[in-house]
Amino acid sequence: QVQLVESGGGLVQVGGSLRLSCTASGRTFLYYAMGWFRQAPGKEREFVAAISGTNSQTSYSTFVAGRFTISRDNVKNAVILQMNSLKPEDTAVYYCAASPHGGHNPTLASEYYYWGQGTQVTVSS
Repeated sequence: QVQLVESGGGLVQVGGSLRLSCTASGRTFLYYAMGWFRQAPGKEREFVAAISGTNSQTSYSTFVAGRFTISRDNVKNAVILQMNSLKPEDTAVYYCAASPHGGHNPTLASEYYYWGQGTQVTVSS
């Protein structure tokens, strides 16, 4: 069982930055791929970024590539999403997720077994 707790959301102006953190419980964090997803009102949950467990390979959705960076600290059991150049369309609830497919960086929500409670990100214009 893995428990995930996100933090770092908030209100920011267009072009600003936010840093989301997700802390995981458990002793096998290294073997989990970690991902960030988001869901805006009235829309489906969508993939944002992922990082594999064993070699920290990353993948990004096209709409955040070049602006967001995902990283992980396997000592602190944490995954970070650094978000720069934020746009109003980035407004959503952001969720951290853990997948047992640690050697990959999966992009499908169905591949993730554990989810955090979500943190709100609001970008004002």
